[in-house]
Amino acid sequence: MEKNLKYQLDEKVNLYNQFTFIKDDPVSIPHLFSKKQDIEIAGFFAAIFSWGNRTTIINKSKELLQLMDNAPHDFCLQHNSSALKRLEGFKHRTFNATDLLYFVEFFNFHYSQHDSLEIAFTKGMNKKDETIENGLKGFYTYFFSLPDIPERTKKHIASPEKNSSCKRLNMFLRWMVRNDKNGVDFGIWKNISPAQLICPIDVHVARVSKRFNLLHRSQTDWNAAVELTAYLRTLDKDDPVKYDFALFGLGVSEKHQSTS
Repeated sequence: MEKNLKYQLDEKVNLYNQFTFIKDDPVSIPHLFSKKQDIEIAGFFAAIFSWGNRTTIINKSKELLQLMDNAPHDFCLQHNSSALKRLEGFKHRTFNATDLLYFVEFFNFHYSQHDSLEIAFTKGMNKKDETIENGLKGFYTYFFSLPDIPERTKKHIASPEKNSSCKRLNMFLRWMVRNDKNGVDFGIWKNISPAQLICPIDVHVARVSKRFNLLHRSQTDWNAAVELTAYLRTLDKDDPVKYDFALFGLGVSEKHQSTS
């Protein structure tokens, strides 16, 4: 049965892990850039905005990047007060200008000292960590280490310590870390292994996973993400999160079938 399941899921990975997948997905946003830091910042915003309708997520991400002159790294490092004023009308669902200005402040602080965002996630990790869990906890602490943090902004960055599934951050990490030749994920970070990644999970992925008996936990939380990934590791110990393509793709196609 497991061989048959692996075959089915591998088939779906091959179907969805294709360059043609990019244009309708938020991963299209970092693909607008070639400079590493622009890919990181654009990808981070696109991932954080990723709840709800994918077309809206892509459009709002592009709207924000236009406000940053389509050069997010330069903008975060070199903005002046009039450039910041441009951001004051920006809003995506519950993410507003207060949150955005703090994010820009963080990126200014971070990139003034570091060449890449990767170190923000590896700060809290140990060499023997089996998963990215400590990296996500460390990132949350580091991201909110600046003075005068707006309390409302904390809800936009998830942490395993709050038992969040960390779906959006895990998706962002997949984009940055996974490195195959299919052209969807970037593989530009080298100090985190694809084997350490945790599968992004939302209600659609959880539903598909339960149908295949990959997941038994009822809540869609951090423990569910860990449980699902542990099973996916039995199918591919070096790259378990490649199955995100299969589970997400099946979830989306099922959703369309149920609403058509």
